[in-house]
Amino acid sequence: MSPTFQAVLWMSGSVVSFTAMALAGRAISLELDTFEIMLYRSVIGFFIVIAALALTGQFQQVTRRRLGLHALRNLSHFTGQNLWFFAVASIPLAQVFALEFTSPLWVILISPLILGERITATRALSAIIGFLGILIVARPSPETLSPGLIAAAGCAVGFAGSAVFTRRLTRTETAGCVLFWLTAMQAVFGLICAGYDGDIALPGLHSWPLVAVIAVAGLVAHYCLTTALSLAPAPVVIPIDFARLPMVAILGMLIYAESLDPYVFLGAAIIFGANYLNILKETRPRPSVS
Repeated sequence: MSPTFQAVLWMSGSVVSFTAMALAGRAISLELDTFEIMLYRSVIGFFIVIAALALTGQFQQVTRRRLGLHALRNLSHFTGQNLWFFAVASIPLAQVFALEFTSPLWVILISPLILGERITATRALSAIIGFLGILIVARPSPETLSPGLIAAAGCAVGFAGSAVFTRRLTRTETAGCVLFWLTAMQAVFGLICAGYDGDIALPGLHSWPLVAVIAVAGLVAHYCLTTALSLAPAPVVIPIDFARLPMVAILGMLIYAESLDPYVFLGAAIIFGANYLNILKETRPRPSVS
């Protein structure tokens, strides 16, 4: 099994986890603001990561040698995630995910600067085709512009930066180390941002399961993402996340009665075509040099 195909499988776990987190995030958004959601998610995740590292005897994997890079990665992700939670509570889920999926375009642009990865013709073509599919799904216009749409578009930039920095970290750091600093740093970020006004809301008893889903799904998603990025370049891994779009569009229709039109499926088909083109090219055996 090729490393790229293994990365595809890991990203499938990330797709399911991020979708579950979106549903739980919308359900709890009336009770907690985005900073509070991030605070509780990160605190719960921090203790889960510590327990997992201790039980598996991998705590020695956590190092402080790349703290600056961890901070850049987590600041980028924290910003993107807060914008994402705001968008999830403000506009239709399919629209959030469609705009979020501009992230691979930013990854392709950022990767050569930070990772030294090459922009091949296939990667560029796949990104362009995928972006056209996103435009068909979202169909943004000045009349429809809203804070939720802006937040959804902005989160894509934050997630792209997070993905690229993660890829660089996985050159020297393990997934356990990345997750430890992810939860530790973002718990501090969340505490500062949620508590700046001196008022941090506590979830009700009925809401703690939703907070737990967000925390666990977030960790699983990031473990899958980090593992996938350690197996294949960022411009290859990130576009696989497009599979969330049809899934969340159907769930949004069934759970929240969000409208579903043929453009969603047309755009999704184009996006899947772009994904397939990229994956097919990356998994094709290279001729041996005699």
